[in-house]
Amino acid sequence: MDGLAQGLTFGFPTMHKEAGERRDFLPPLIHLLADLGCEVFVESGIGSGMGYRDEDYLSSSRVHVVDEDSAYRQDVVVVLRAPIGKFEKVRRGATLISMLHFPTRPTRVRHLKELGIDAVGLDTIEDDEGRRLVVNSKAVAWNGLEAAFEMLERRWPQLTSPARAPVRVTVMGAGDIGKHAVEAATKYGNAERSDLLRRYGVPGVEVVTIGRNLTSDDAYLWRRLSATDVLVDATQRHDASVPLIRNDWLRLLPPHAVICDLVVDPYLLDADPPTVRGIEGIPQGNLDRYTFDVDDPGWDLVPPQVPTGHRRAVASCYSWPGVHPKRCMELYGKQLAPLLETLVQRGGLAGVRPDGSFHERALHRGSLRARPHPVAVGELVHT
Repeated sequence: MDGLAQGLTFGFPTMHKEAGERRDFLPPLIHLLADLGCEVFVESGIGSGMGYRDEDYLSSSRVHVVDEDSAYRQDVVVVLRAPIGKFEKVRRGATLISMLHFPTRPTRVRHLKELGIDAVGLDTIEDDEGRRLVVNSKAVAWNGLEAAFEMLERRWPQLTSPARAPVRVTVMGAGDIGKHAVEAATKYGNAERSDLLRRYGVPGVEVVTIGRNLTSDDAYLWRRLSATDVLVDATQRHDASVPLIRNDWLRLLPPHAVICDLVVDPYLLDADPPTVRGIEGIPQGNLDRYTFDVDDPGWDLVPPQVPTGHRRAVASCYSWPGVHPKRCMELYGKQLAPLLETLVQRGGLAGVRPDGSFHERALHRGSLRARPHPVAVGELVHT
Protein backbone atom coordinates (compact mmCIF):
# COMPACT_ATOMS: atom_id res chain seq x y z
CA MET A 1 0.00 0.00 0.00
CA ASP A 2 2.91 2.40 0.65
CA GLY A 3 3.53 2.84 -3.04
CA LEU A 4 0.17 4.43 -3.56
CA ALA A 5 0.81 7.35 -1.20
CA GLN A 6 3.92 8.57 -3.08
CA GLY A 7 4.98 10.61 -0.03
CA LEU A 8 1.67 12.48 0.27
CA THR A 9 1.05 13.83 3.78
CA PHE A 10 -2.29 14.91 5.26
CA GLY A 11 -3.03 17.45 7.97
CA PHE A 12 -6.26 17.61 9.98
CA PRO A 13 -6.41 20.78 12.08
CA THR A 14 -9.36 21.51 14.35
CA MET A 15 -11.64 24.41 13.46
CA HIS A 16 -11.53 26.67 16.55
CA LYS A 17 -14.87 28.19 15.64
CA GLU A 18 -17.73 29.12 17.99
CA ALA A 19 -18.11 27.07 21.16
CA GLY A 20 -21.11 25.22 19.73
CA GLU A 21 -19.05 23.96 16.78
CA ARG A 22 -17.87 20.56 18.03
CA ARG A 23 -17.22 18.80 14.72
CA ASP A 24 -13.96 17.29 13.55
CA PHE A 25 -13.23 14.41 11.20
CA LEU A 26 -13.47 11.10 13.01
CA PRO A 27 -10.84 8.37 13.54
CA PRO A 28 -12.02 6.00 10.74
CA LEU A 29 -11.11 8.53 8.04
CA ILE A 30 -7.68 9.12 9.55
CA HIS A 31 -7.13 5.34 9.90
CA LEU A 32 -8.04 4.85 6.22
CA LEU A 33 -5.34 7.30 5.10
CA ALA A 34 -2.76 5.69 7.36
CA ASP A 35 -3.66 2.27 5.95
CA LEU A 36 -3.07 3.69 2.46
CA GLY A 37 0.50 4.50 3.49
CA CYS A 38 0.08 8.22 4.15
CA GLU A 39 1.64 10.12 7.03
CA VAL A 40 -1.27 11.85 8.80
CA PHE A 41 -0.85 14.76 11.21
CA VAL A 42 -3.84 15.56 13.44
CA GLU A 43 -4.01 18.55 15.74
CA SER A 44 -4.03 17.73 19.44
CA GLY A 45 -7.57 17.89 20.78
CA ILE A 46 -9.19 16.78 17.53
CA GLY A 47 -12.60 15.23 18.17
CA SER A 48 -12.64 16.31 21.82
CA GLY A 49 -15.96 18.10 21.36
CA MET A 50 -17.52 14.73 20.53
CA GLY A 51 -15.81 12.80 23.31
CA TYR A 52 -12.76 11.50 21.42
CA ARG A 53 -9.21 11.48 22.78
CA ASP A 54 -5.97 11.90 20.84
CA GLU A 55 -5.29 8.20 21.47
CA ASP A 56 -8.41 7.25 19.49
CA TYR A 57 -6.73 8.58 16.33
CA LEU A 58 -3.43 6.75 16.79
CA SER A 59 -4.08 3.60 14.79
CA SER A 60 -0.48 3.25 13.61
CA SER A 61 2.93 4.90 13.64
CA ARG A 62 1.86 6.88 10.55
CA VAL A 63 -0.57 9.03 12.60
CA HIS A 64 1.02 11.90 14.52
CA VAL A 65 -0.55 14.26 17.08
CA VAL A 66 0.87 17.75 16.48
CA ASP A 67 0.15 21.43 17.03
CA GLU A 68 -2.05 23.52 14.74
CA ASP A 69 0.76 24.98 12.64
CA SER A 70 2.18 21.52 11.90
CA ALA A 71 -1.24 20.23 10.84
CA TYR A 72 -1.47 23.12 8.34
CA ARG A 73 2.00 22.50 6.87
CA GLN A 74 1.14 19.21 5.14
CA ASP A 75 0.67 18.44 1.44
CA VAL A 76 -3.09 18.14 1.85
CA VAL A 77 -4.97 19.99 4.60
CA VAL A 78 -8.52 18.84 5.37
CA VAL A 79 -10.77 20.95 7.61
CA LEU A 80 -14.55 21.06 7.42
CA ARG A 81 -15.35 24.77 7.55
CA ALA A 82 -13.25 27.35 5.76
CA PRO A 83 -10.28 28.30 8.02
CA ILE A 84 -10.81 32.05 7.75
CA GLY A 85 -7.75 33.94 8.96
CA LYS A 86 -5.57 30.84 8.67
CA PHE A 87 -5.16 30.43 4.91
CA GLU A 88 -1.60 31.75 5.25
CA LYS A 89 -0.72 28.70 7.37
CA VAL A 90 -1.16 26.50 4.27
CA ARG A 91 2.00 26.06 2.19
CA ARG A 92 2.11 27.45 -1.34
CA GLY A 93 1.37 24.57 -3.70
CA ALA A 94 -0.40 22.52 -1.03
CA THR A 95 -4.02 21.43 -1.34
CA LEU A 96 -6.71 22.75 1.01
CA ILE A 97 -9.95 20.74 1.15
CA SER A 98 -12.74 22.54 2.95
CA MET A 99 -16.24 24.00 2.60
CA LEU A 100 -14.97 27.03 0.70
CA HIS A 101 -18.13 28.23 -1.07
CA PHE A 102 -16.35 29.55 -4.15
CA PRO A 103 -19.50 30.81 -5.94
CA THR A 104 -20.46 33.27 -3.19
CA ARG A 105 -16.91 34.19 -2.06
CA PRO A 106 -15.09 35.79 -5.03
CA THR A 107 -12.71 37.63 -2.69
CA ARG A 108 -11.77 34.35 -1.01
CA VAL A 109 -11.11 32.75 -4.39
CA ARG A 110 -8.76 35.56 -5.36
CA HIS A 111 -6.95 35.29 -2.02
CA LEU A 112 -6.47 31.53 -2.35
CA LYS A 113 -5.07 31.96 -5.85
CA GLU A 114 -2.71 34.71 -4.68
CA LEU A 115 -1.45 32.38 -1.95
CA GLY A 116 -0.89 29.61 -4.51
CA ILE A 117 -3.17 27.18 -2.68
CA ASP A 118 -4.57 24.34 -4.80
CA ALA A 119 -8.00 24.45 -3.15
CA VAL A 120 -10.92 22.04 -3.39
CA GLY A 121 -14.34 23.10 -2.14
CA LEU A 122 -16.15 20.24 -0.42
CA ASP A 123 -19.39 21.96 -1.33
CA THR A 124 -18.50 22.09 -5.04
CA ILE A 125 -17.46 18.43 -5.46
CA GLU A 126 -20.21 17.12 -7.74
CA ASP A 127 -21.02 14.05 -9.79
CA ASP A 128 -21.63 14.11 -13.54
CA GLU A 129 -25.24 15.24 -13.00
CA GLY A 130 -24.31 18.14 -10.74
CA ARG A 131 -25.24 16.47 -7.43
CA ARG A 132 -23.03 17.24 -4.45
CA LEU A 133 -21.09 14.26 -3.09
CA VAL A 134 -20.24 15.70 0.33
CA VAL A 135 -23.49 17.05 1.69
CA ASN A 136 -26.00 16.45 4.44
CA SER A 137 -29.16 17.93 2.95
CA LYS A 138 -31.46 15.92 5.19
CA ALA A 139 -29.83 17.25 8.36
CA VAL A 140 -29.99 20.82 7.06
CA ALA A 141 -33.74 20.54 6.55
CA TRP A 142 -34.68 18.50 9.61
CA ASN A 143 -32.49 20.39 12.09
CA GLY A 144 -33.67 23.73 10.72
CA LEU A 145 -37.35 22.81 10.78
CA GLU A 146 -37.03 21.31 14.26
CA ALA A 147 -35.69 24.63 15.56
CA ALA A 148 -38.35 26.59 13.69
CA PHE A 149 -41.23 24.55 15.11
CA GLU A 150 -39.78 24.79 18.62
CA MET A 151 -39.91 28.58 18.20
CA LEU A 152 -43.42 28.42 16.79
CA GLU A 153 -44.61 26.39 19.78
CA ARG A 154 -43.19 28.99 22.18
CA ARG A 155 -44.69 31.91 20.28
CA TRP A 156 -48.05 30.38 19.29
CA PRO A 157 -49.77 28.23 21.93
CA GLN A 158 -52.40 27.22 19.37
CA LEU A 159 -49.85 24.87 17.80
CA THR A 160 -50.84 22.16 20.27
CA SER A 161 -54.58 22.90 20.20
CA PRO A 162 -56.96 20.36 18.59
CA ALA A 163 -59.19 23.30 17.66
CA ARG A 164 -56.74 25.01 15.33
CA ALA A 165 -56.59 24.74 11.54
CA PRO A 166 -53.62 22.99 9.87
CA VAL A 167 -50.28 24.76 10.25
CA ARG A 168 -49.37 26.49 6.99
CA VAL A 169 -45.79 26.13 5.76
CA THR A 170 -44.36 27.71 2.61
CA VAL A 171 -41.12 26.22 1.29
CA MET A 172 -39.29 28.39 -1.24
CA GLY A 173 -37.08 26.12 -3.34
CA ALA A 174 -37.60 22.60 -4.67
CA GLY A 175 -34.03 21.28 -4.78
CA ASP A 176 -32.55 18.56 -2.57
CA ILE A 177 -32.87 20.60 0.60
CA GLY A 178 -36.30 21.89 -0.33
CA LYS A 179 -37.54 18.32 -0.83
CA HIS A 180 -36.24 17.27 2.59
CA ALA A 181 -37.77 20.41 4.06
CA VAL A 182 -41.20 19.37 2.79
CA GLU A 183 -40.97 16.02 4.56
CA ALA A 184 -39.60 17.59 7.74
CA ALA A 185 -42.33 20.24 7.77
CA THR A 186 -45.11 17.68 7.52
CA LYS A 187 -43.73 16.17 10.77
CA TYR A 188 -43.11 19.47 12.61
CA GLY A 189 -39.36 18.95 12.14
CA ASN A 190 -39.41 16.12 14.67
CA ALA A 191 -41.04 12.69 14.35
CA GLU A 192 -41.65 12.45 18.11
CA ARG A 193 -43.49 15.78 18.17
CA SER A 194 -45.52 14.68 15.16
CA ASP A 195 -46.54 11.40 16.82
CA LEU A 196 -47.48 13.16 20.05
CA LEU A 197 -49.66 15.78 18.38
CA ARG A 198 -51.35 13.15 16.23
CA ARG A 199 -52.20 11.10 19.33
CA TYR A 200 -53.83 14.16 20.85
CA GLY A 201 -55.92 14.74 17.72
CA VAL A 202 -54.17 17.95 16.67
CA PRO A 203 -54.52 18.81 12.94
CA GLY A 204 -51.40 18.38 10.82
CA VAL A 205 -49.34 20.57 8.53
CA GLU A 206 -50.11 21.90 5.07
CA VAL A 207 -46.97 22.46 2.99
CA VAL A 208 -46.85 24.51 -0.20
CA THR A 209 -43.64 24.40 -2.27
CA ILE A 210 -42.87 27.19 -4.72
CA GLY A 211 -40.11 27.44 -7.31
CA ARG A 212 -38.55 30.29 -9.28
CA ASN A 213 -41.66 30.95 -11.36
CA LEU A 214 -43.54 31.95 -8.18
CA THR A 215 -40.74 33.34 -6.01
CA SER A 216 -40.32 35.97 -8.75
CA ASP A 217 -44.06 36.80 -8.72
CA ASP A 218 -44.41 39.60 -6.18
CA ALA A 219 -48.20 39.66 -6.13
CA TYR A 220 -48.37 35.92 -5.48
CA LEU A 221 -45.73 36.13 -2.74
CA TRP A 222 -47.64 38.86 -0.92
CA ARG A 223 -50.75 36.68 -0.81
CA ARG A 224 -48.74 33.63 0.19
CA LEU A 225 -46.93 35.39 3.03
CA SER A 226 -50.19 36.44 4.64
CA ALA A 227 -51.20 32.75 4.80
CA THR A 228 -47.91 31.35 6.15
CA ASP A 229 -47.06 30.28 9.69
CA VAL A 230 -43.55 29.00 8.82
CA LEU A 231 -41.63 30.46 5.86
CA VAL A 232 -38.72 28.27 4.69
CA ASP A 233 -35.95 29.59 2.46
CA ALA A 234 -34.30 26.69 0.60
CA THR A 235 -33.68 28.58 -2.63
CA GLN A 236 -30.75 28.57 -5.02
CA ARG A 237 -30.72 32.07 -6.45
CA HIS A 238 -29.26 32.96 -9.84
CA ASP A 239 -28.68 36.51 -8.59
CA ALA A 240 -27.69 36.71 -4.91
CA SER A 241 -27.38 40.51 -5.08
CA VAL A 242 -31.16 40.89 -4.89
CA PRO A 243 -33.35 39.53 -2.06
CA LEU A 244 -36.37 37.39 -2.82
CA ILE A 245 -38.35 38.78 0.10
CA ARG A 246 -38.00 42.49 0.86
CA ASN A 247 -37.86 43.42 4.50
CA ASP A 248 -41.07 45.45 4.36
CA TRP A 249 -42.89 42.37 3.04
CA LEU A 250 -42.31 40.60 6.36
CA ARG A 251 -45.15 42.68 7.81
CA LEU A 252 -47.49 40.50 5.74
CA LEU A 253 -46.60 37.40 7.76
CA PRO A 254 -48.81 36.69 10.81
CA PRO A 255 -47.22 38.10 14.00
CA HIS A 256 -46.54 34.58 15.33
CA ALA A 257 -44.87 33.38 12.11
CA VAL A 258 -41.34 31.94 12.07
CA ILE A 259 -38.78 32.25 9.26
CA CYS A 260 -36.67 29.11 8.75
CA ASP A 261 -33.45 30.06 6.95
CA LEU A 262 -31.79 26.99 5.41
CA VAL A 263 -29.65 28.94 2.92
CA VAL A 264 -27.73 31.26 5.26
CA ASP A 265 -26.07 33.30 2.54
CA PRO A 266 -23.87 36.02 4.05
CA TYR A 267 -24.09 39.78 3.75
CA LEU A 268 -21.13 40.69 1.50
CA LEU A 269 -22.08 44.23 0.58
CA ASP A 270 -18.59 45.29 -0.56
CA ALA A 271 -18.26 42.44 -3.06
CA ASP A 272 -18.82 43.03 -6.77
CA PRO A 273 -21.57 42.05 -7.21
CA PRO A 274 -22.71 42.16 -3.57
CA THR A 275 -24.33 39.21 -1.80
CA VAL A 276 -27.39 39.75 0.37
CA ARG A 277 -29.71 37.42 2.28
CA GLY A 278 -32.61 35.85 0.36
CA ILE A 279 -34.95 37.26 3.02
CA GLU A 280 -33.82 40.83 3.55
CA GLY A 281 -32.77 42.01 6.97
CA ILE A 282 -32.79 38.75 8.92
CA PRO A 283 -29.82 37.86 11.15
CA GLN A 284 -27.42 35.01 10.41
CA GLY A 285 -26.99 32.37 13.11
CA ASN A 286 -24.36 29.82 14.04
CA LEU A 287 -24.09 26.82 16.34
CA ASP A 288 -23.90 29.05 19.42
CA ARG A 289 -27.11 30.87 18.58
CA TYR A 290 -29.52 29.88 15.84
CA THR A 291 -32.89 31.24 17.01
CA PHE A 292 -33.69 34.94 17.06
CA ASP A 293 -36.85 36.50 18.41
CA VAL A 294 -37.90 39.92 17.16
CA ASP A 295 -36.08 41.74 19.97
CA ASP A 296 -32.92 39.61 19.96
CA PRO A 297 -29.61 41.58 19.92
CA GLY A 298 -28.61 39.49 16.89
CA TRP A 299 -30.66 41.82 14.71
CA ASP A 300 -28.24 44.64 15.59
CA LEU A 301 -25.42 42.72 13.88
CA VAL A 302 -27.08 43.05 10.47
CA PRO A 303 -25.17 45.67 8.40
CA PRO A 304 -26.70 49.09 9.10
CA GLN A 305 -27.46 49.75 5.43
CA VAL A 306 -29.76 46.70 5.34
CA PRO A 307 -33.34 47.43 6.50
CA THR A 308 -34.52 45.44 9.54
CA GLY A 309 -37.59 47.43 10.57
CA HIS A 310 -40.05 44.59 9.92
CA ARG A 311 -39.26 41.48 11.93
CA ARG A 312 -40.49 37.98 12.57
CA ALA A 313 -38.86 35.22 14.63
CA VAL A 314 -35.98 33.54 12.74
CA ALA A 315 -34.25 30.15 12.89
CA SER A 316 -30.94 30.49 11.04
CA CYS A 317 -27.66 28.56 11.33
CA TYR A 318 -24.59 28.64 9.12
CA SER A 319 -23.98 25.00 10.02
CA TRP A 320 -27.33 23.25 10.50
CA PRO A 321 -25.81 19.73 10.24
CA GLY A 322 -23.57 20.53 13.23
CA VAL A 323 -26.55 20.54 15.60
CA HIS A 324 -25.93 16.77 15.88
CA PRO A 325 -22.14 16.73 15.34
CA LYS A 326 -21.16 13.06 15.54
CA ARG A 327 -23.96 11.92 13.26
CA CYS A 328 -22.95 14.64 10.80
CA MET A 329 -19.26 13.72 10.76
CA GLU A 330 -19.94 10.01 10.38
CA LEU A 331 -21.75 10.84 7.14
CA TYR A 332 -19.15 13.34 5.89
CA GLY A 333 -16.36 10.83 6.61
CA LYS A 334 -18.07 8.11 4.56
CA GLN A 335 -18.70 10.53 1.70
CA LEU A 336 -15.17 11.90 1.71
CA ALA A 337 -13.32 8.58 2.06
CA PRO A 338 -13.44 7.47 -1.61
CA LEU A 339 -12.47 10.97 -2.75
CA LEU A 340 -9.39 11.07 -0.54
CA GLU A 341 -8.50 7.52 -1.54
CA THR A 342 -8.61 8.62 -5.18
CA LEU A 343 -6.46 11.64 -4.35
CA VAL A 344 -3.86 9.35 -2.79
CA GLN A 345 -3.95 6.93 -5.73
CA ARG A 346 -3.31 9.83 -8.13
CA GLY A 347 -0.42 11.18 -6.02
CA GLY A 348 -2.15 14.47 -5.28
CA LEU A 349 -4.41 16.94 -7.05
CA ALA A 350 -1.91 17.50 -9.88
CA GLY A 351 -2.47 13.88 -10.92
CA VAL A 352 -6.26 14.10 -10.92
CA ARG A 353 -7.58 13.95 -14.49
CA PRO A 354 -10.70 15.93 -15.46
CA ASP A 355 -11.65 13.01 -17.75
CA GLY A 356 -10.54 10.28 -15.36
CA SER A 357 -12.53 8.05 -13.03
CA PHE A 358 -15.82 9.07 -11.41
CA HIS A 359 -14.15 10.42 -8.27
CA GLU A 360 -11.35 12.09 -10.25
CA ARG A 361 -13.89 14.02 -12.29
CA ALA A 362 -15.73 15.02 -9.13
CA LEU A 363 -12.55 16.22 -7.41
CA HIS A 364 -11.57 18.25 -10.45
CA ARG A 365 -15.01 19.91 -10.59
CA GLY A 366 -14.64 20.93 -6.96
CA SER A 367 -11.21 22.48 -7.44
CA LEU A 368 -10.11 26.00 -8.32
CA ARG A 369 -8.49 24.43 -11.39
CA ALA A 370 -11.99 24.00 -12.85
CA ARG A 371 -13.08 27.54 -11.92
CA PRO A 372 -11.03 30.02 -13.95
CA HIS A 373 -13.60 32.81 -13.58
CA PRO A 374 -15.28 32.35 -10.18
CA VAL A 375 -17.80 35.16 -10.30
CA ALA A 376 -21.18 33.35 -10.12
CA VAL A 377 -23.23 33.72 -6.94
CA GLY A 378 -26.22 32.22 -5.24
CA GLU A 379 -25.50 28.66 -4.12
CA LEU A 380 -26.72 27.17 -0.88
CA VAL A 381 -24.38 27.30 2.09
CA HIS A 382 -24.58 24.49 4.66
CA THR A 383 -21.68 22.95 6.41
